[in-house]
Amino acid sequence: MRPTHRRLAATAAGLVLLPVALVGCGIGGDDDTKDEPTPKPARAPAEEAAARSRERVQAYLDAMTAKDVAAGRSQLCALLHDGFDLGATGPNGDFADHFQVPETAITDIRSGPLGQEVSVSVSVTAGKSTVTRALVFTVTRDGSDWCIAAEAPAGPPPAGSSSAGPPPTGVAPTRAS
Repeated sequence: MRPTHRRLAATAAGLVLLPVALVGCGIGGDDDTKDEPTPKPARAPAEEAAARSRERVQAYLDAMTAKDVAAGRSQLCALLHDGFDLGATGPNGDFADHFQVPETAITDIRSGPLGQEVSVSVSVTAGKSTVTRALVFTVTRDGSDWCIAAEAPAGPPPAGSSSAGPPPTGVAPTRAS
């Protein structure tokens, strides 16, 4: 073989082997990413929504039990602050002085059309009368944070519950909720 043919054959062999050598060195290959597990988020979005909703409502219930108006207000979406300030400590407000809240329980969390709907059972004592009421809090995402967007009664009172007037509400549903 002549020197020109040898150089041509060596160049052709080098060009054929170059991609194999580069992949073997880790350059240009995708095989490395296939072996690594795909990083998973800490929680699934639905799980996170339920957990955040539970946290917000539980903090609100704890604030109501402790009569901590500022802590209760901080759980609400900004749109509800003015209405809360006007009614929270009023005669039927959640933080009214003549109400005691001996027992609260979150009974259900589910997705609703306006956000997470958190069902709760709240026992309220006024004088010698104790009433247990079912409420539904709507919790939604406001930017990067979660907040309570509405509070509403949830159906009729449980059987055997006495009635001491209308259920306590300090957050009135608004057009935004």
